Amino acid sequence: MIRRSRSASAAAPPPVMPAPYSYDLRRKAIEAIKRGHKKINVCRFFKISRNTLDLWLKREKETGDYGAIANKQGRHSKIGDEEKFKLFIKKNKDKTQTRMAELWGNSITQQNISDTCRKLGITRKKNLRISGKK
Repeated sequence: MIRRSRSASAAAPPPVMPAPYSYDLRRKAIEAIKRGHKKINVCRFFKISRNTLDLWLKREKETGDYGAIANKQGRHSKIGDEEKFKLFIKKNKDKTQTRMAELWGNSITQQNISDTCRKLGITRKKNLRISGKK
């Protein structure tokens, strides 16, 4: 019998965004370009890609600064009113998420219902009745 190790069947962890390059590194690279160094040499020296350097230069030209853009965590929920959604879930708790999505309208999908429930800590677990001898 062949056994699989746990790691082979375990789900991979979600990808993590790398930290942005420091402002100091960006400043040094851009100053080197302004002093007349070639882009290829600057990229090799600072170990950054040409595309990265070009994006920094473009951002500086457009905004006057080359700092990192603030990371926006998460996505905007299609279900905006959370209180209204909680009441809707209580009223329709016996229905499937697909049916709830149809009832909610506004092009909401089953996955939108599921994501919002998870975000709000609403579970779909049923109440178990424990039977036993008295």
